[in-house]
Amino acid sequence: MEPRPHLLDRRLLFVTGKGGVGKSTIASSLALLAANEGKRTLVCEVDAKGNLADFYGTKPLRFEPTEVQAGLFAMSMDTEESLREYLRLQLHVPLIARLGPLARTFDFVATAAPGVKEILTVGKLAYEVRERNYDLVVVDASATGHVVGQLASPVAMKELVSVGIVRQQTEWMLNILTDPDQTGVVVVATPEEMPVNETIELIGRLDSETDIDVAAVIANRVLPELFNRDEEAAFDLLDADTGRSALADLVGAESGTASGIVLDAARLAVELRRSRAVHLHNLADRLPESVPLINVPYLFTRSHGIRTTRQVADRLAEELL
Repeated sequence: MEPRPHLLDRRLLFVTGKGGVGKSTIASSLALLAANEGKRTLVCEVDAKGNLADFYGTKPLRFEPTEVQAGLFAMSMDTEESLREYLRLQLHVPLIARLGPLARTFDFVATAAPGVKEILTVGKLAYEVRERNYDLVVVDASATGHVVGQLASPVAMKELVSVGIVRQQTEWMLNILTDPDQTGVVVVATPEEMPVNETIELIGRLDSETDIDVAAVIANRVLPELFNRDEEAAFDLLDADTGRSALADLVGAESGTASGIVLDAARLAVELRRSRAVHLHNLADRLPESVPLINVPYLFTRSHGIRTTRQVADRLAEELL
């Protein structure tokens, strides 16, 4: 088996995962880590309702990339703007203020022909790779239920159009997308039953419906092991009625109530860790051997922002570098 390229040595990374697993957190942190490593990096959110700007503490993103950190540029996908750019760069149609009837025709065609809007998204990102405008493009892609259709859109378009410039465009896109040295999918999951099952299902679909490599699976929000086995055994003894009574006698009634709360919290932490560990082991066992599993610990923060993004980037650096 040929050695796999390092995650950050690829040129195009699609980050996906079930809703709520922290996909945008990982995408924004991967991009920040790459920029910190000296790579000129572009991060793009595909969902127009996304909040990628919040992860960098900056104003709402536009189609035109904005430098949010040194060497790190961020943008929000807009398929109409992407069409405008495509017409100008590829078909040499003069830039006009509004697409007008052409845009309405595009909407009609996009509705009738699956994959048109998706290919404008994928095509824009692949174009940035082809032109080497950035060392790495990180995509905060669609969630697991939609990402396969998005990534398979060049294949669908190639099958739909047999000749002409559109087919030529899909061919170079496919060359980039199917080259594992350049492109990979990063699947984000949390150590819970549904995200793990969706991750395994997605990897199977990517294998059967596309030729795009799965670069890594990132297990996000992995709870730390706060206590070793001996300490857990001690908590078991203290948590029994006799143990709590003895502890209350030792520290006093009022303090005993507080110590009981601490014991309850410790018990909860142990139980959560154990239950999630089962799903984490299940994920590791079911992954193809070629797909690395990267763990990111749970960060006990109330909200996301540039500080949290930096913290996750630091944790990723510990795993990747």
